Amino acid sequence: MKFSALLNESIRQSEIPLRFEPGAEDAVARPVIEMLKAWVAAHDPEAASEEFEYGQKALVVRLLQELADEIDLPVEGE
Repeated sequence: MKFSALLNESIRQSEIPLRFEPGAEDAVARPVIEMLKAWVAAHDPEAASEEFEYGQKALVVRLLQELADEIDLPVEGE
């Protein structure tokens, strides 16, 4: 499952009146995804020098890939 599909489904299930208009989910999701990308990227250590920072950098890369729909989410049961 891609992150955008998960977010769109959450928006579809919400009580947002725009959900009945075609493309409303994408219009609402796009700025949320951009905000999340900026937030996750802000936690990317500039220069990893310790094991913790290497792990943090790997997690940041993974999360940004999920937000960009480059890889599937690690969802159990699929």
